[in-house]
Amino acid sequence: MTKHITTTAIAALLAGATAMPVAAETWRGWNIHPEDYPNGVALESFADMVTERTEGRIEPEVYHNAVLGDQPDAIEQLRSGGIDFANFNMGPMGEIVPDTNVLSLPFLFTDLDNMHEVMDGEIGDRFAAALEEAGIIALSWFDSGARSFYNTERPIATPADMDGLKFRVMNNDLYVQMVDQLGGNATPMAYGEVYQSLRTGVIDGAENNWPSFDTSNHYEVAGYYSNTNHLILPECICIAAETWENTSDEDKEIVRQAATEAADQQRQLWQESSEASRQKVLDAGVEVNEVEDASAFQDAMQPIYDQFIQNNPDLESYITDIRATQNAG
Repeated sequence: MTKHITTTAIAALLAGATAMPVAAETWRGWNIHPEDYPNGVALESFADMVTERTEGRIEPEVYHNAVLGDQPDAIEQLRSGGIDFANFNMGPMGEIVPDTNVLSLPFLFTDLDNMHEVMDGEIGDRFAAALEEAGIIALSWFDSGARSFYNTERPIATPADMDGLKFRVMNNDLYVQMVDQLGGNATPMAYGEVYQSLRTGVIDGAENNWPSFDTSNHYEVAGYYSNTNHLILPECICIAAETWENTSDEDKEIVRQAATEAADQQRQLWQESSEASRQKVLDAGVEVNEVEDASAFQDAMQPIYDQFIQNNPDLESYITDIRATQNAG
């Protein structure tokens, strides 16, 4: 029997098809930290805000604890479209985006507030533009605290106290030069190897922020923490350029605003976490000393700055402009 479809039936079918919801786009996100770390909490908030405010058009999903690979792998995955967004530290970014090496210069910022002012303003926009040329869209800037030296042997009050000590550093030539210039011996090493290396004496110390010193349990084997605050490294919420290009203008605005709010939350959580971690290691018996006068450490960095500018004359303006923010007013 031949079946005839009436005009009314066709209209009903078309109306039903029009009413069908658009399939959600799932974004894969990378995070090196645990879910309950300030960064992890803020990234989950970012994902929730984007899902809610796009009415489910975009559903970001965060993969914590570096389950999608370490940061160098994740950077390449983001640039090739394998992941859609990530929380990246600018320290290891220099090999991909040379401009960001400026941010790894020791004692570049006076304090965390100075870093926030710089990265939230026109200078931060210039770093974002450099990242974009490499296929990485920076939406907002996270905190990663101020890094200081800790070790198993003695307090560090002057550069002379570092003489002969072996310190683990991240894999960046600037960090190697920094420790060597201060009289120590720099040893690039994976973060996961530090605890055992401290315990067995392969290295004498390392450098990091309060929450990392605490959550890594390094305080159990390194009983001296010296507040040098020599590195203040920003981090970003970054989106893959390919993903960004395929996002509507309306949703771009939603995503950018969510990233800004997530950064505000992360900074507040970071401050609270830093204070709690500091108290925890003090209660555990770690000897903490404040470096009241860091001028000797800063003066020792001048050859590093001179060499950096000689090798990267086009990046000197970053340094000049950052210094200008510290002298304003």
